[in-house]
Amino acid sequence: MSTNAVAARPEAPPEANLKKQLKRADRLRKFKAIGLVAPLALFLIVVFVLPIGSMLWRSVDNTELESVMPRTVAGLQQWDGSGLPEEATLAAFAAELRDSRRGGGLGKVGRRLNYEDNQYRGLLMRTLRGLPASSENWTQTLVEIDPAWGETTTWREIQRASPPVTDRYVLASLDLERGANGEIQRIDAQDRIYQSVFQRTMVIAGGVTLICLALGFPLAYLLATLPPKTSNMLMILVLLPFWTSLLVRTAAWIILLQSNGLVNQSLIASGIIDTPLQLVFNRIGVFFAMVHILLPFMILPLYSVMKGISPSYQRAAVSLGAHPFAAFWQVYAPQTISGVAAGTILVFIMALGYYITPALVGGPADQMVSYYVAYYTNTTNNWGMAAALGSILLALTLLLYLVYHRLVNRKQLIRS
Repeated sequence: MSTNAVAARPEAPPEANLKKQLKRADRLRKFKAIGLVAPLALFLIVVFVLPIGSMLWRSVDNTELESVMPRTVAGLQQWDGSGLPEEATLAAFAAELRDSRRGGGLGKVGRRLNYEDNQYRGLLMRTLRGLPASSENWTQTLVEIDPAWGETTTWREIQRASPPVTDRYVLASLDLERGANGEIQRIDAQDRIYQSVFQRTMVIAGGVTLICLALGFPLAYLLATLPPKTSNMLMILVLLPFWTSLLVRTAAWIILLQSNGLVNQSLIASGIIDTPLQLVFNRIGVFFAMVHILLPFMILPLYSVMKGISPSYQRAAVSLGAHPFAAFWQVYAPQTISGVAAGTILVFIMALGYYITPALVGGPADQMVSYYVAYYTNTTNNWGMAAALGSILLALTLLLYLVYHRLVNRKQLIRS
């Protein structure tokens, strides 16, 4: 009977089977697409997202003191900032200061407190040498070791350095600080350097971008309109700098632009000048070297766009009575906006992060933000300050890119 029941069960209609097969094929296609995209997504996360996220976190990370002296930090967070902290907090500070000799904690605390005042490293070392094994009155003991422990400002500065998150590095990167009452204010005029550094970085990057555009546009136009055989030969010369090390090219410019270099000797021999010009270790040398290095990055996007523009448009405008220059400016040039935008953004962003070329060819007044990022990373080990400078530069770059992108889109809409 069961066999007859099974045999009598109606089969699924062909439409239902077809839908199941289509759904199965669609899921398989999605899995294949995810499998193809997953390596690229993982690469972007590992190479870009995680480093940028780490940099952003480093710019506000302030866990050095908390990781070495957790009980002291907890006591200072409950302190109202008047007089001196409680005896229990000072006892915890003495015990954790003694224990900080193990594992490099003392150096970490001293380095962080030195950002507030450069006397703290010495103060901690003197205190540690005179610290007894026990005391019934740690307030008196610490003051006897060094009178600075009896000053409220000392403990306020330690309290200011104790929160796990701080805006100190970001504010310092903008020549700002928090006053005694917590309000944001500008630092002393003689200590302000970073606003001028960011301004200098933008000026150099913008100047290099404009020069590359002025030189690269006619050269890309020439490459796009010449016969293929000649154009390919010239393209090899454009790509030739890519086959030479950045450091070698920068050193070559130092040799060419120095007082006894080829450029000055040629100018003197031709009678244009009588004494050598100062062309290196200043802003002129920086522009020469950076334009030479970044010019191919402007030419290639322009060339790729210009190669796809039909010359018949410009010839048609001339045949209808337009002046050749008017035909070029009103018919040909608007079609190259995408290439101009791509080349300009590419060169500008690359110029913002240049370090080796300004460091070798420029003078002290020509160093860009990247120089100070390298200084805080390699010399002072102040990762928070380096990350803050990098984060501000990243934010400024994104802001300028969004403004530029909107302006380019607006121009395209107006012309269309």
